[in-house]
Amino acid sequence: MKFVSTKGRAPAVGLSQAIRSGAAPDGGLYLPEAVPQANLAALRGEMPLADFAAAMLAPFFAGDRLEESLGAICAEAFDFPAPLAAVRGLCALELFHGPTGAFKDFGARFLMACFDRFDERLTVLVATSGDTGGAVGCAAEGRAGLRALILYPKGRVSPFQRLQLCCWNAPVEALEVDGDFDDCQRLVKAAFADPALAAAHRLTSANSINIGRLMPQMAYLGHAALRVFEETGVAPGLIVPTGNLGHGFAGVYARAMGLPIGPIMLVTNANRTLGDWAATGQYQPRPALATIANAMDVGAPSNFERLAALPEDLAAVEVASVDDDTIRARIKRDHRETGYIWCPHSATAAEAFARLDPARRAERPWIACATAHPYKFAEIVEPLIGETLAPPPALAAILGRSAASVPIAAEPGALAEVLGVRHSERERAA
Repeated sequence: MKFVSTKGRAPAVGLSQAIRSGAAPDGGLYLPEAVPQANLAALRGEMPLADFAAAMLAPFFAGDRLEESLGAICAEAFDFPAPLAAVRGLCALELFHGPTGAFKDFGARFLMACFDRFDERLTVLVATSGDTGGAVGCAAEGRAGLRALILYPKGRVSPFQRLQLCCWNAPVEALEVDGDFDDCQRLVKAAFADPALAAAHRLTSANSINIGRLMPQMAYLGHAALRVFEETGVAPGLIVPTGNLGHGFAGVYARAMGLPIGPIMLVTNANRTLGDWAATGQYQPRPALATIANAMDVGAPSNFERLAALPEDLAAVEVASVDDDTIRARIKRDHRETGYIWCPHSATAAEAFARLDPARRAERPWIACATAHPYKFAEIVEPLIGETLAPPPALAAILGRSAASVPIAAEPGALAEVLGVRHSERERAA
């Protein structure tokens, strides 16, 4: 299988090169030349998630040097559960049982397992609005063949998220950027756009711009949908909280591959770039707004160009927007009435489900992605539910670690300095 850039100005490459590069050299994002069709005859909802992922993702790996390692990569990435919980008629897909309590654990571990099988020392750049960096830091810690730089926005992550971004040992380094997530993302994109810098440090990305991050997300969404479909005979709807649009796009692509997924609703917070696009047909990036669902604080979602690259019939989605007051109300109400506790991001999906017309809610099962453990946002959740949250064992272990980060300006030269290349040297090399 070959992978092409969404911008169409870069040569087609194999899977290993697409994962190794992160972004295409023309600044686009990699997608397969054609949407591969899943071998539905080989897939069963009762399969262990790792086995299901290896079978579903096999077309992406066909003919690539990583093909023989796919089973081992999946076994390493999918070694914790993703259960479905019933909440007010909704199937909550709990994606927070990994080592950092967020859905990003699946993608980060999958990607690092791929990197481990390349014969070169890579520098991994990751911009994070909250959860990606912690998952990548955990997955990268102790891997001799990597250097991982985590860029996060100063003052825009929760206290626990900051600890989780800054607590990892070598080869992980945390960079506190004086800006918002979009500034962090621009620094990473600028680094990739500098050929001399990218070559000197063998740069790659662990953000959802990397196709290696999206594939495992396609797999667990497909697995959940197939489980529900086999139980009910109806393709479930999918509700996905989204910021940079990687998670949402993974659901769209899994459906395009033939998995039994019905309508897909993307849910944003007060950052309305996607909502306004859905309403008007015009995509207009804007500065990110800070909200209590901070991992979704994205005003220029990178993966939009992947969505735009798909045929219109495959890319059909709905978009709902949920503001902070409504997030708080949903957390409070569902806890009072059911005992279930949402994190602020997951609560946006619960709210979107509650807004559906009752007849539409009843016509099919609906799966909502519960993206993070509520303990990670205890300072928001605890006052709403009137209880003290206990950390699960994995997050309790993080509390005992110390945190360290390096402050940097939201300027490309600042990241180059951390990478160890002076601006003048980059100019001469270019």
